[in-house]
Parts: sequence; structure tokens; C-alpha cells
Amino acid sequence: MSPKISRENFIRSISDLLRKAEIELPDDVVNALRKAETSEENQVAKSQLQAILRNIELAKKHGVPMCQDTGIMIFFTEIGTEFQPGFDLEAAIREAVILATAEVPLRPNAVDPLTRKNSLDNTGIGIPDIHWKFVPGNQLKITAAPKGAGSENMSSLRMFNPTEAGNIKKFVLETVMNAGGMPCPPLTIGIGIGGSFDAAARLAKEALLEPLDAPMEGLEKEIFEAVNALGIGCMGLGGSTTALAVHVKTAHCHTASLPVAVNIQCWANRHASIVFRGEE
Repeated sequence: MSPKISRENFIRSISDLLRKAEIELPDDVVNALRKAETSEENQVAKSQLQAILRNIELAKKHGVPMCQDTGIMIFFTEIGTEFQPGFDLEAAIREAVILATAEVPLRPNAVDPLTRKNSLDNTGIGIPDIHWKFVPGNQLKITAAPKGAGSENMSSLRMFNPTEAGNIKKFVLETVMNAGGMPCPPLTIGIGIGGSFDAAARLAKEALLEPLDAPMEGLEKEIFEAVNALGIGCMGLGGSTTALAVHVKTAHCHTASLPVAVNIQCWANRHASIVFRGEE
């Protein structure tokens, strides 16, 4: 029998997961940045990519967040239909965010949208942002994906007419052009097509979690090549790498609508996952 995880151990594990996400980039992201640095011919952009890689190295070495904007706390969860934690998972994740804010430490970023009053612990109404998906089995997978405002503010959503599918590429390119260097490229670009107004945005954010070394085909490859042809480059200083990857997720939508969302991520595509197994 696998021991049932205690609430205290769960909170500690999620706090440690946030620490890892803030301090250490996934291998596929680091490898994509190294590949960009190797191939970059623009010396200004190349020096910026070298600085990014050095920053990643120092963050891991000294155990500190790789960016001063530690983001808002976003979690994607896949919970098995047979998994029984024995405690309120959402409340425990909230406590883990408070713990990580104090211990890592994380910059307090959660504010009331109107009064702008800061909660000081990265929690509040609707924050942390937790998304639940039920799957078969007896385990719980949680992915922490802190998201900074610099890239999030450059994201976009448009409700197209069903006949305008041919304009999706143009919409993505306009979004990237308008963003310029503000979201700290090179970017990962997640695109959600279909669903509803809010579902398209969720698909776009989930697309950011796809491995950067996963093959890009069709529309993904077409947009990827077009984005890099813009010449915005690392930190908006020119060069051949504006995007590290483009990934698209789709969902069926209403016959009378075509929602399209573009979620932009900076070079620090931060996320980390942990799996808890239930009793056997």
C-alpha cells in the first residue's frame, strides 16, 4: 500500500514545486535557448541570449527566482477519478502559495483589480488560479505555471466570424508585432482556436506547456516561420529568433463563432510538475 499523503506534506510539496518552477527552467526550454544562441548571427541578440543563459545558471546555482516578476500562481491539475486525498486540495494549494511567498521568497503580485490593494501573499479572490481536469486512475498530477505580467499583458483574444479562418495567422503576427520587445522575447506562443470565449484563452495557455522540442506542423510551423521572419529578435533588439516555439490547441466551437486566443510567454517559460499516487 502506498501511504496516503498528509495535508502537511502536500502543502510542503506544492510550495517546493513553486520554488522549482521559479528557479529552474525545464530542460526543453533551456535547450531551445541554447540552440537559439548557437544559431544567432546578430551579435547584439546573441549577447542577450548569452546573458539569459547565464541568468538561468546563476538562478539555479544560488537558489533564487530567475526573474523579479515571479508572476501570479497558476496551476493545472489532472485528478484521477479514484484519487481520494482526504482533505480540501484547493485550500491546501492556497496555503502552499502563502508558504512559498514567504520562503522562496516570491514577490507579492496579487491585487484587487479595482482598489489595487495587495494581499501580500499572492492569494485573493480567484487566485491562485487552479484548473481541474478529471482523468481515469488513482493519481494526481499538478503543474505549477507562474505567469508574469509582461508577457500576459501582450496576449490577445478575438472573436472571428466562421468565414475568417484564413485571418488567424495575420492576427497572431499583429499580436506579436504590437508586443515588440515588451514581453521579453524569444517567446513561446500558445494559440487556442475554438471552444468559447473563455475556453479559447484556456487552450492558448495550456499550449504553452507543450514541450518546445515537440514537432511543429501545419499552421504551427507556418506561424513560427513567419514570426521569426519579423526580425524582432531577443529582447526586441533584432535577430533571427523571436519565437522558440508555436503550439496550437483546438476545440469544437459553435457553428456561428470562431474564437482565437494568443497567449504570449517570455523566454522564461516557467513550469514544473509533480505526481501524487493514491493508495493501491
